[in-house]
Amino acid sequence: MQRDQSRLQKRIRNLKTKFKNNPKIDANVFELLSADIEKSLKQRQYRAVNLPKPQFPDDLPVSNQRADIAAAIAAHQVIIVAGETGSGKTTQLPKICLSLGRGVAGLIGCTQPRRIAARTIAMRIAHELSTPLGHAVGYKVRFSDRLSSDTYIKLMTDGILLAETQGDRFLEAYDTLIIDEAHERSLNIDFLLGYIKQLLPRRPDLRLIITSATIDTARFSAHFDNAPIVEVSGRTYPVEVRYRSLVGDEDEKDRDMIQGILGAVDEVSLSDREADILVFLASERDIRDTAEALHKHRLPNTEVLPLYARLSAGEQNRVFKPGNQRRIVLATNVAETSLTVPRIKVVIDPGLARISRYSIRHKVQRLPIEEISRSSADQRKGRCGRIAPGVCIRLYSSEDYDLRAKFTEPEILRTSLASVILQMLALRLGDINHFPFIEPPNIQMINDGFTLLAELEAVDDNRRLTDIGWQLSKMPIDPRIGRMILAAKSENCLHEALIIASALSIPDPRSRPMEAQQAADTAQKRFNDERSDFLSYLKLWDFFQKNAKHLSQNKLRKLCHEHFLSYLRLREWQDIHQQLYTFIRTMGWQINQVEAGYDEIHRALLTGLLGNIAFKN
Repeated sequence: MQRDQSRLQKRIRNLKTKFKNNPKIDANVFELLSADIEKSLKQRQYRAVNLPKPQFPDDLPVSNQRADIAAAIAAHQVIIVAGETGSGKTTQLPKICLSLGRGVAGLIGCTQPRRIAARTIAMRIAHELSTPLGHAVGYKVRFSDRLSSDTYIKLMTDGILLAETQGDRFLEAYDTLIIDEAHERSLNIDFLLGYIKQLLPRRPDLRLIITSATIDTARFSAHFDNAPIVEVSGRTYPVEVRYRSLVGDEDEKDRDMIQGILGAVDEVSLSDREADILVFLASERDIRDTAEALHKHRLPNTEVLPLYARLSAGEQNRVFKPGNQRRIVLATNVAETSLTVPRIKVVIDPGLARISRYSIRHKVQRLPIEEISRSSADQRKGRCGRIAPGVCIRLYSSEDYDLRAKFTEPEILRTSLASVILQMLALRLGDINHFPFIEPPNIQMINDGFTLLAELEAVDDNRRLTDIGWQLSKMPIDPRIGRMILAAKSENCLHEALIIASALSIPDPRSRPMEAQQAADTAQKRFNDERSDFLSYLKLWDFFQKNAKHLSQNKLRKLCHEHFLSYLRLREWQDIHQQLYTFIRTMGWQINQVEAGYDEIHRALLTGLLGNIAFKN
């Protein structure tokens, strides 16, 4: 097996050196080495014999170019496969790799930008290979994995693969890597592509396949020494674009977004009452408000379904199992490229999304709602027209579309780089200024990242990693929050700090709707602590934990609703807390049994927030 190779070679080299110095080495040492080599060879033979034999659907465009793709993979270490969503590249590429005998020496790893995509795609490929999920095909995402020793194809988020570089620097668990949806240019994707570019000369056996929508593929090719691009045409019907701006003419009033969506639904219903509709919205709040308005609109034989990352797997899966009713799916941009929602004939696009942006001045990562780029708008348009001629209704003008940026700015140019720099230092990847990013970040953002790490005592004056930095690099959270936990160990308040730190890693689970602010304030008054907002998290945590022990899930959800709390965010808080608690126990640290005081807790928290402290006089 590939992962055993370097370890066994190292043992052989060490034995050679020892044998030169002492020819009378115990024979058992050689027998143990021989047994380990034999075991690894047998495992490889077993995997080769049991390699799944994939079938390929004739109706997918990627199947028609299977021979070209297979030839390119066999001949080149890196290839780029370009094709619109619906071409079948995500589900069929891992199977093409299987047909070439890949997945035997190591796993075929396929990354996705989102958990929901990794999970649903793994389910789909497992179904196509007629194997139970978790056997030949599995997945790993934060808080959940379905893998076994029989796995050949592993779906995962790009963050999971990035985390694995800590324990597997040469990614020897894999013989093939597929970086899917690379056009999204997330921070993780850009870092992974730079990391793998440095790794490829040391791993000539490794194959890298980059998949992208047909935008900016030349940039990926150039980055990997003019790697070949295989174009896969999409399976599409013509899509009619209609512009229905919310900004009225001189004689018309402006409409709000929900009015615009209701108007677009009515417009479509006049000609086709059965067409499934996909509506893109910027936030969970927008989805809730729009769903409520659609229910009040009393549309006959219509099911309204939400789709966003924080929904439970069961609720997400409802979207992929259409029934007899017409469906209106309300989705965040999780449905823009990662997932194909079946049976969609109409897309309604308000042209907005939450875009993460870092403010150097205020030292915070914000999530403002912004206008999407033209490439994102075109991706959204492409979600209909898969099964029949489609209609895309844009709630803005054609002039507005023409004035928008061509592409969404890569995340690396609009995010804090402290975490990336920390990982690069831990992996000894050299000077960030010389790292092979597809698009290098500007020097101001790099300096800001180092400034934050220095503030956290993670780097010294020479920008080298300190002991604190080493410990922070192992933690699966933002370095500032990790620093709070390290300080909490010294202050003997780990119990309280883990609760607060995990709360700071998610959006606030408390909601305060405009139309029910008084009711929300009254319901949540029991969680307030006049000494500190941080301490209110401890009260909220105790409330949820105590009720979770004796209430059914339905009753617990109802209780959360009555207190204007997001049940799903509280569950995510619980999951992150468990992950951090497991990390603490692995490190051998002791959790305090006696309740910590105000001073200890806040000294620990402020260690990670020094840049946020001000003095008022």
